Amino acid sequence: MKKIKGKIAVVTGAGSGIGRATSIALARKGATLVLADINEAGMRETAKLISAAGGTSSAHVVNVADKRRMQAFADEIDTQHGRVDIVVNNAGIGILDDFVDGSLEDFEKVVDINLWGVVYGSKMFLPMMLRAGEGHIVNISSLAGIISTPGMVSYGTTKFAVRGFSESLRAELAGRNIGVTSVHPGMIRTNIAKSSQVADSALQGRMVEWFERYGRPPERVADKIVRAIQNNDMRVLVTPETYVMDLFKRVAPSVAEAVNAQFMNRFRKAINPEYGAQKAQRADADKKAPRHAA
Repeated sequence: MKKIKGKIAVVTGAGSGIGRATSIALARKGATLVLADINEAGMRETAKLISAAGGTSSAHVVNVADKRRMQAFADEIDTQHGRVDIVVNNAGIGILDDFVDGSLEDFEKVVDINLWGVVYGSKMFLPMMLRAGEGHIVNISSLAGIISTPGMVSYGTTKFAVRGFSESLRAELAGRNIGVTSVHPGMIRTNIAKSSQVADSALQGRMVEWFERYGRPPERVADKIVRAIQNNDMRVLVTPETYVMDLFKRVAPSVAEAVNAQFMNRFRKAINPEYGAQKAQRADADKKAPRHAA
């Protein structure tokens, strides 16, 4: 899709961060924006920024995990605009907790938003693209969709799944003039560290500090997304750490996984010295737990 001017672009999670930056970037290229988020106040602020940049947008309160609402949302846009040319499935949440300690309900919540939200956003709007004979879908994965990280099993599961879904869908749509791109940001200065559900409050505080100090601006992701749409790129890596870990994982996958896991565990222990002791106590308790009869 060489030209973005005049296109209709849907962006989920448009109330802040990457979603907001991408919405503004697409508006500056001449697209009409359809903003979706559960954060109405943040979304309205994005709309104001688009207007100030000379763009046009509409705001829609949408929970991407709600299949019926997503279908109704797509129907609304079809009625209003008659087509959708670009969809950026950006909405997502994070939970940082060891899988053994976390609840299945929390895991399901992450899957519902991070994975099903992407699937719904693609499925509901794809018929309009097929009807028009052109379109592009952008799905936000993560560095966590390239390399595994302990304490982020639910998040990593969804981000690996988004990557696989995007690549599979791209292959299926090859030759139909509809592109699909998976995007893999690393540390980006967004609200995800603040809004993520983290079992260790000390860890969350340090994460927020790191994201604020070392995170790159979301505009960097937005610019790459715009170029990916124009060039029909399959995959987009954003930050230096993403490039490094992607190469490391390809060259020495087992070593890369072990090094990343060791770094994360040391990081957590450095922030909260009790974390190591707690893990050791759990491991000891697991060994002493009675075995169930076969």
